[in-house]
Amino acid sequence: MIVAEDLYFSYSGAPPYVLEGLDLQVTDGAYISILGENGSGKSSLIKLILGLLSPTRGRIAVDERKRAYVPQQSDFADSRFPITVFEMLDSYRRLLGIKDKARVASALESVGMEAYAQRLIGALSGGQKQKVFIARALLGEPGLLVLDEPSAGVDVGSRREIYAYIKEMNLSRGMTILSVEHNLEAALRNSTAIYHMASGKGHSCDPATYAAEYLAIGEGRTS
Repeated sequence: MIVAEDLYFSYSGAPPYVLEGLDLQVTDGAYISILGENGSGKSSLIKLILGLLSPTRGRIAVDERKRAYVPQQSDFADSRFPITVFEMLDSYRRLLGIKDKARVASALESVGMEAYAQRLIGALSGGQKQKVFIARALLGEPGLLVLDEPSAGVDVGSRREIYAYIKEMNLSRGMTILSVEHNLEAALRNSTAIYHMASGKGHSCDPATYAAEYLAIGEGRTS
């Protein structure tokens, strides 16, 4: 699904590089958590995968036309923005060119938010907003779901529910998940692989190996 080979990137197009000689392979149906300190290049890698940036050198290929992204924040989360949950998702449905209006209700039901359709998005809790943003991403029925710290600013109860929904999408729908994480416990529990980034480079390993090796030598701190 995703292949990056000898990937270099800098915002100026010249050294120093944010990403330097990075290699990554993500297979269909994988659940990959990206861990690393601030400044390790996680956000730049995500933008390259989403096609928002182009490599300075090397190659990156994403074999999936339907990609969806769940950011940490959204303008719709502002409590001063008077739009309901349904209106936000329905406007996005029309933007995607989806004719079936029932897709909105189905997406909300997928994350247990169907009862909140007529609530103002700004009046929701952090966990409820995040569920709505995931529902919005599901409207296009993506094969690849990219998330940026999905549990940031979310209470413990909602955190468990959010990861349960993400894991369900991965297992029951075969959706490939790529999640930048600061929640180490969730990453170790849910992922099929951990991609640890440091100084613009990355290394992939299984969660058990990551817990045993990286954490044992103090390299498991995440941003």
